[in-house]
Amino acid sequence: MFEQLFEGTQTLARQRAGPLLEERLRYLNHLASQGLSCHYLRHTAYYLLSVATCLRLADRPNDPISLAEIEVKACLWANRFPDGKQRHRSYSCFIGHASRWLRFLDRLQLPPAPPRPHASHLDAFADHLRRERGLSPRTIDTYCSVVEAFLDDLNRSGHALEHLSITHIDEALIAQIRKGGYARRTVQSLAKALRSFFRFAHSRGWCRNALAEAIKTPRVFSQESLPIGPSWDDVQRLLACTEGDDLVDIRDRAILMLLAIYGFRASEVAGLRLEDFDWEREMLHLKRPKTLSAQIYPLSHRVGDAVLGYLKVRQRCAFREVFLRCRVPIRPLSRQVLWHIVAERFRRLGVTGTHRGPHAIRHACAGHLLEQGLSLKEIGDHLGHRNPDTTRLYTKVDLTGLRAVADFDIGGLL
Repeated sequence: MFEQLFEGTQTLARQRAGPLLEERLRYLNHLASQGLSCHYLRHTAYYLLSVATCLRLADRPNDPISLAEIEVKACLWANRFPDGKQRHRSYSCFIGHASRWLRFLDRLQLPPAPPRPHASHLDAFADHLRRERGLSPRTIDTYCSVVEAFLDDLNRSGHALEHLSITHIDEALIAQIRKGGYARRTVQSLAKALRSFFRFAHSRGWCRNALAEAIKTPRVFSQESLPIGPSWDDVQRLLACTEGDDLVDIRDRAILMLLAIYGFRASEVAGLRLEDFDWEREMLHLKRPKTLSAQIYPLSHRVGDAVLGYLKVRQRCAFREVFLRCRVPIRPLSRQVLWHIVAERFRRLGVTGTHRGPHAIRHACAGHLLEQGLSLKEIGDHLGHRNPDTTRLYTKVDLTGLRAVADFDIGGLL
């Protein structure tokens, strides 16, 4: 590693003879695997040697190092520079490199996390949702974040959990709704999470009776809304704008093909791993995080060609996830990043509307399959719907079919 970064014999000798040689090399190789440049690695190696020397890390191999100690040593080390700007820059770099390296070595002593008043209750609730109700990790995180924010608001108001009344819950819920400007369906989701928690809390004896059943929500009618998404022509235009040789275009084309042809969710595309593609049998294995189920698809040639084209230019790294950032540090894409990728490309095409993310393409995929004459059962299976009512919503946007029904000749019966 050092031979690739340094040319001077004295510099090489100093790096090799410095303390914690193995630890420094391990960290530099870790950074190199993320695609960081030689210039950055050279700069890091210089600071790692200074950090190891100034903090005397080799003399106390098992001692955790606090941020306060790092800041003191950084100040002493940077004071040797006469220029104020250079001194400030060196001080910041010393702290940054030291804290990241020590965190990598599991030797950084972080300040204690602020106390969570209801941590034990939330942990028990999460365990209940996982073990007894079998909910997915994402749903559990959503429920717990809703309950934690709600309990924090109640705690700031001076209300203890064991003395809560439905009036206190209604007041806190109304304040939260006004603050967030939530729609009715969002309010219904909040209430659903709270009902689940207070039902569990009552079974543990944490609160009074009947609080869960007393929580009221606005009425949301089944299938009252339309699945909003771009037209299939807009999706075709979106795919056409990725026909380039740039790494970003090649990656985004593979992503958009999976979203458009299979109707995958953003989290499902982000979770795809290299071993999920069975190239020999031309099959695609998908793990659905929402339902915790697995599904096998025949691998479309168009999708397979797009993914293979990306894998040929994909950065070499240890990550098994298929889709990665194109800029350093290299890491897998999250579903939030996927949303921004799709939304930005729609924006460039001039496609307006509030729904421009991956789920909008899923709606367009469902509408396109309906136009092609597939049954609701086939569409629901393709999209991974558990409830047929979810798929039935798309019949409301089949205007061609509705016009055909309206124009049907009933033979003078009326």
